[in-house]
Order: sequence, then C-alpha cells, then structure tokens
Amino acid sequence: MVDKNHRLGNLISELRQMRGLTQSEFAEKLGTSQSAVNRIEKGGQNLSLDMLSRISDVLHKPLISVGNQGVNLRIEGGKELGGEITLKTSKNAAVGLLCASLLNKGTTTFKSFPKIEEVYRIIEVLESIGVKVKWLPGNDLEIKRPAKLKLDKLNAIAARKTRSVLMMIGPLMHEFSEFKIPYAGGCKLGERTVKPHLYSLEEFGVDIESKNRFYRVLSKPKRPDKIVLYESGDTVTENVVMAAAKAPGKTIIQFASSNYMVQDVCGYLQELGVKVKNNGSTTLEITGSAKEIKKDVVYAPAEDPIEAMFFLSAAIATNSEITIKRVPIDFLALELLKLKKMGLSYSQTKPYKANNGFTDLVNLTVHKHNDKLVALDEKIHANIYPGINQDNLPYFVPICAVARGRTLIHDWTYENRAIYYTELTKVGANIEIADPHRVYVTGRTKFTRADLACPPALRPASLLLIGMLAAPGKSMLRNVYTINRGYEDIAKRLNSIGADIEVLYDF
Repeated sequence: MVDKNHRLGNLISELRQMRGLTQSEFAEKLGTSQSAVNRIEKGGQNLSLDMLSRISDVLHKPLISVGNQGVNLRIEGGKELGGEITLKTSKNAAVGLLCASLLNKGTTTFKSFPKIEEVYRIIEVLESIGVKVKWLPGNDLEIKRPAKLKLDKLNAIAARKTRSVLMMIGPLMHEFSEFKIPYAGGCKLGERTVKPHLYSLEEFGVDIESKNRFYRVLSKPKRPDKIVLYESGDTVTENVVMAAAKAPGKTIIQFASSNYMVQDVCGYLQELGVKVKNNGSTTLEITGSAKEIKKDVVYAPAEDPIEAMFFLSAAIATNSEITIKRVPIDFLALELLKLKKMGLSYSQTKPYKANNGFTDLVNLTVHKHNDKLVALDEKIHANIYPGINQDNLPYFVPICAVARGRTLIHDWTYENRAIYYTELTKVGANIEIADPHRVYVTGRTKFTRADLACPPALRPASLLLIGMLAAPGKSMLRNVYTINRGYEDIAKRLNSIGADIEVLYDF
C-alpha cells in the first residue's frame, strides 16, 4: 500500500503542476489544507474514495476507472452491526437545490451538503458555465454565479451522467431565448419519459426539440394562471416550481409532488424571497417576480429518508440493533408501519426539527428480529408521496428475503429495476420474476458470499452490498461508482457500526 501511495502521490503532483496549480490553490479547490496536499503528494496519506473522486474532478483526470473498473469493496460478512449512525443530507434534495441556485445572482451557501458523485456531476456542469463553487469546512458548499452564464461551454459529458440536468431548464428559461441541454442520463432503469417536463414547461412558453443527443430549448416566457402536471413527479414539480419562481404573478400548480426534495427546493426559494403557499401540499401556489434575485442566503437541506431505509434494511438483513439518527420520519412512516406488521420492533424519540426549520426528525432504534419476521399477505408497492417512496421500495427485497413466507413486490415505476432485484439470487436470495415490474421474494434466506460487479443502477447495486453484509465469509463487490452516486463514504460509515469492509483501488 505504501508503494501505491507514493506512485499515486507522484502522479497527483505531476498532474497538479501540469495544470499550473500551486499546492495552496489545489488545496482550496479540494476543500482541504495545503499540508494535507503535501502529505498526499509525498504518499503519506491514505486516500478515501471521496477524496480520490474530488482530486480526479479538479485535475480533470480519472485517477480511478470510475464507472468501469477500479473501485471495489471487499466485505467480511456475517457480522452483527451495532451502535449509532447519523444520516447525511438528502441526495435528491441536493441536486434540485444546485439547479435552483441558478436563480440567484447572489451567494448561496448550502449547509452540510452531501459529497457524492451525483452532486459532483452537477457541480462540474455548473462550473463549466461559469459558476464558482467552493467547498467550505463542514461540507458546506458556497455557490456564486456570474451575471452572465456561458451555456455554450456546458460540460456535456458530466451532464449526460445525471438525469438531474433536466432541472436546469426551469431556472434558465427566463434568461435565455435559446439553449441546449444534453440528453439526461443516470441509472439504467429503462426508458423514463421526459414528456411530463416538456408538457409542463410548454405552459410557460418553452418549446423543446430533441436533436443529436441534445434538447434544444426555445423560450418565449409566459405565465399560466394554473397548470396541471401531466405526472406527479418529483423532478417535474421542481422544474415547474423553478420556472414559476421567475414568472411574474401567481401560478397554481395542481397534482404537484409533495415529496421531501420538493419541499426543500420550495424552502430554498422562500429564502430567496419567492412566495410559496402550501409547501408540502399537492396544490402549490407560487408568486413569481420579474425582478432579479440577488440575495446572499444560507440554506440547510434536511436529511435523507432513503439513506435511512438503506440502514434499516442493512440492520434487518444482518439481524442487528442500530440507532439511526436524524430520520425524516414523515417520509418513512408507511415503510415503518409495513415493517411493524411484519413483526419488526423499533423505538423512536420525540420529533425535533431539521435545520431547514420544517422537516420533522427522530432518532430511530431498530431492534433485532431474531428471525421472527413474517411476509405480508398484501403486495408491497411504491407510490407518489405519501405512499412508500419509490427509492425505498428496493430495500424491502433483502428485508422480505429474511422474512418467513412469500412476498410480492410491485415496482411499477421503472421498466427494468425489478429485473435487477434478481441479482440478489447470486448471494442466496430466492427471487422469481413474475413480469418486468413484479417479483416474488421467498424467505427465509441464508445469504451466501460472492464476487460480483454492481449493476448499473444505484438502489439495486446497494442491495448487493446489503446481501454481502449478511453473508458469512469474504465477498467482493466490484465497480461501485453506481453506489457512490448516492451514498457518501458508505464503507467507512458501515464500518463505524460494526461492518468489516475494505475499499480497494485498481490504479
């Protein structure tokens, strides 16, 4: 490892100098100290996956073969977890807030922002068009956009790696009469239509043409008095809310998503002075203004309910007792009720407020089930909020695998995601495909070790990690960039509650 650290340190030093950066300038871009950079370049510091990714971004040189080969997890499974884990702030709120920050020509500071690949990709896109982005101590993120954005310089490679780039249309449509956005990417979960975005933004005077892997956006802004969303989607709602924020007058949005990330985007817009009525409702009332928004604001998004479900699932699969701190309870309430009916015992503190001032949090302790969980008679399926969250549904697969009986899981949202659930058969689970949207999970599973590559979708990939945590013996999970799109320092954090995971790099 020492030799590898020295070789990597020398490479980093050479690349830094080729880019004309001093150690001090390099440290500032990384959000670390000059002394830390000096240790890195001398091979005297082990590098986390997060730091390697940040260095790669700053140097514009992949030090690890992200998305293909190079980042693997070696897991010594079958260990009981225990202790406390504190949730990070929400990935899905973070990407929406980054797009919304384009509305503000002042300085935006987001508190305790998640350092994950999805966030890095949006930051790369913002920086490519002239936005100054700086990491501050405590994972705070400072954003300063220029008076005029350089959309012709937009980093299409980074943009195509995330579907979130679509949410730039709402903020930009009032500034530019014509611009291009690359086709949306992200997880490979089948054809996810963008028509709800197109239909909704048409109401604001936007015409979108699809050509040569780009969306060509033509904008003649107008304000609809009322708009009915074609689909009650999260990113669709955020896009429309951002469009309405700069449309002078009052717009009523019906069939809006009231999910957690939408509430955080609305909370941020309120800090900018946009009037939002009924935040958390399916009928939003946005009063926009033609005046330039230029405010120095600080906003703290709430914690991630999907990350809470990941740790819940890991605790249940490994028959462990852990305490998950800062859980957004309103966005996990139905999931917990289903688990209670399956026989899970848990306890929670009284609610307290997140730093955004309105989201209710609790500390949640999951107790050992000792193989007493029983499958539900009814199918488990996701829905728009307030149903089971679409991103929480996958985590019922390893849970149902350790419950006695047979469970039907219906994942109607995506064409391919349910098919990926069968990857868990490679670690011992009994899963049958009924059709592309439905699987039967039969317990009780005794998970087995394996050497596998991650599927190209975030939640299904993280299910393999959970299965390997529960499987006695050494497993290898390869190519984990997909997981790092949504979870920060996941190996280190799981190790803090009793897991035994080693991060391995192929240079």
